Amino acid sequence: MRRPWEWWIGTRYLASTHRRGFISFVALLSVAGLMLGVAVLIVVLSVMNGFERELRSRILSVTSHATLTGLESALDDWRGAREIALATAGVRAAVPYVESQGMVAFGARVMGLAVRGVDPVEELEAAGLREHFVAGRLGDLEPGRWHIVLGSALAKELGAGVGDTVVLIAPEGAATPTGVMPRMRRFVVTGLFESGMYEFDRGLALVHLADAARLFRLGDGVTGIRLELEDAFAAPRIVREVALALDGPGYFVSDWTRNHANFFRSIEITKGLMFVILLMIVAVAAFNIVATLVMIVKEKQGDIAILRTLGAGPREVLTTFAVQGALVGLAGTVLGALLGWLLATNLQSIVHALERVLGVRFLDERVYYMSDLPAVVEPGDVLQVALTAFALCAVATLYPAWRASRTEPAEALRHE
Repeated sequence: MRRPWEWWIGTRYLASTHRRGFISFVALLSVAGLMLGVAVLIVVLSVMNGFERELRSRILSVTSHATLTGLESALDDWRGAREIALATAGVRAAVPYVESQGMVAFGARVMGLAVRGVDPVEELEAAGLREHFVAGRLGDLEPGRWHIVLGSALAKELGAGVGDTVVLIAPEGAATPTGVMPRMRRFVVTGLFESGMYEFDRGLALVHLADAARLFRLGDGVTGIRLELEDAFAAPRIVREVALALDGPGYFVSDWTRNHANFFRSIEITKGLMFVILLMIVAVAAFNIVATLVMIVKEKQGDIAILRTLGAGPREVLTTFAVQGALVGLAGTVLGALLGWLLATNLQSIVHALERVLGVRFLDERVYYMSDLPAVVEPGDVLQVALTAFALCAVATLYPAWRASRTEPAEALRHE
């Protein structure tokens, strides 16, 4: 099938000749600029996707999909509430826990932390920190033995290790003849965990459920119940069903999407802003096509006049030059998408290689919550970037092509 003559002439004008080598060079620069802009935009969006996914995965490894707690005090009848939660469709496990703020002392160092009491047997039913132990195991927490598991960053700052004895200080004091004194208890460090989230590795410690209840004087009660769901994204709906099934007042239900909403909302906002800002780079590269086509139109005034004299209408002339801009835009967009996909899929290896060569660390886990730079290429993002870039290129071709279609044959041939 023969191609239209507009396509044939348009592609010929982009070919390099001894008379128009500079114009072809500018066209190549337009392709290169568009390619780099599209690639950078895809890489940045992929990094934001990977950061969000990794952050969500690490948060859910430490926290729960949903929680059921008391409004003002501990849950005394938590066993009945647990049975109701387990009977709700979509709930995989429901484990009791005790959690409170406290302080830990080792030698001359004292640091604040969150103390979580867990039942090792019950905890095995739910995904959690048991998969992130770097020393010891969750089963070492035995009731009455006063054992404790510290986050790796917390243990490092304290200077404590497995086998050391630390002092845990509860916030509630005990009345004595000499005044109110804080409740303190010695614990032996039996394990260390590392979740990859500095916030938790630096500020969380695990003890046995019975020891925590005794330390914080909860008796047979617990702080709440952690729910493990089959689908973490269904947490808002399922936790609402649990709340409606509970009898009586005094319950508060929450889920991970609500507890960490600020994290993910900030990521979405940042992702949108980065798309708009980097799209300006793509727009600048796309509108470089205008300069290329304007120069081609200026040089080809005589050719345009001859085409018009032979019977070509303004629409055919416009199509001839629009083809050139479309080809430049398509080449830059496709090459940029391929380059962005290649860089994004190998980003961690590239970053680690640069860190070794330069001797620096780009990501501080105390600031960015993680030390690696994950990237997840979403086909939807690639398609969105490619379509937007090509649309900008198509818009950029309209003015020079329109100028070419308005060329008057007699005026153009006057000085030929």
